[in-house]
Amino acid sequence: MRNAMIIDPMDDVAVAIEPISKGETAEYQCNEKTITLTAAEDIPIYHKIAVREIPKGAPVTKYGEHIGLAACDIRPGEHVHEHNVMSHREDLDRKQV
Repeated sequence: MRNAMIIDPMDDVAVAIEPISKGETAEYQCNEKTITLTAAEDIPIYHKIAVREIPKGAPVTKYGEHIGLAACDIRPGEHVHEHNVMSHREDLDRKQV
């Protein structure tokens, strides 16, 4: 039963659409495939779960957009929230060529 969702195949995180307890299977659809992973921590409803390794300092992508930088290494199945994601303002004033 699907209990998470992902919008863009490049996303690093899925969003829990119901609470997922540590050890339970998170299941979501991506590119018409059902993907599962084991939750390493409790994931509250509407919070993010890592779907792949995210190294410290790497951008975290949700809905196809960067939402911050990993403050530490994040493993698949871990809760992704303000405790392990740093804010990062991109240079929006930079001129594109």
